[in-house]
Amino acid sequence: MVSLLSSRVSAPETPAPARRGSIARHRRRLGIAYATPMAVLVAVFFVIPLGLMLWMSVNHWPLVGVSAPNGVENYDALSDPLFLRAVGFTVKYTLITTVVLGIVAFGLALLVQHDRPGAGVARTVFFLPSAVGLASTSLLFYGLFNTDSSALNHLVDFLGFGRVDWLGSGGSALGSTVGMITWRFAGFYMLILMTGLQSIDPQLYEAARIDGATRWQILWRVTLPLLRPTLALAAVLSLTGSLLAFDQFFILTGGRHDTATVVIDIYREAFLSQDLGRAAAVSVATLAVLIVLNVAQLRLIRREGR
Repeated sequence: MVSLLSSRVSAPETPAPARRGSIARHRRRLGIAYATPMAVLVAVFFVIPLGLMLWMSVNHWPLVGVSAPNGVENYDALSDPLFLRAVGFTVKYTLITTVVLGIVAFGLALLVQHDRPGAGVARTVFFLPSAVGLASTSLLFYGLFNTDSSALNHLVDFLGFGRVDWLGSGGSALGSTVGMITWRFAGFYMLILMTGLQSIDPQLYEAARIDGATRWQILWRVTLPLLRPTLALAAVLSLTGSLLAFDQFFILTGGRHDTATVVIDIYREAFLSQDLGRAAAVSVATLAVLIVLNVAQLRLIRREGR
């Protein structure tokens, strides 16, 4: 009797190999189905245009007309004096903007990092300019800079400085644009840095105060070292955006007074000189520089995050 009952009680069934293989194939097909729409978008909007740009860079490709291969002749544009001036101005603008924007955003982040009365309102006010499009911001400041009756020029007159030609020279145009970009993006970078500040353990600050550290020593020896990954991320975004600057200078100065950036030079080659091949060659070189910079900065982020 016992043997009969024991024979009827069998071990739990396990999936057969064929069934397990069917489940695995179903999961693979499901994963491919989920990934296909994004893969198509990446191919259509990135891979194919990138391949076309590389092909255009080794062809004489007029804006209107028939293209013809010309090897690396288009890359002579990299030694053009106009392009070299654009590179110099872009590097100068990038360095100044990154430093000024970083200092202002870090100061705002320190100001609003703690939950205190009015901190939420201040964060909102500081971040609001980031909700305005860059082209719209440029048009707004173009009116402030060029209209004698604008609030900005009235304020300058009230302070006794007289009329200021905000965009009349390379130096004033650069300073005015950096100020506009700082107003537009300081709140955005403030949120990034504030997130990094709030992730630092408060006990570290308390330990430093017990050891007798001053606020300045705490900033340099505790806050900044622990904030390096966040600062590196902000630097990646700022450098990339500044090196690709176009809207602000195209609207404010049109590239006059030696304020043409690399992207404005690409626009000039493509649509004013009507040579898409040379424009593609400059674009390829710019892309290569951005890849090198971003890879180096992302490696720095990973190393600092360990």
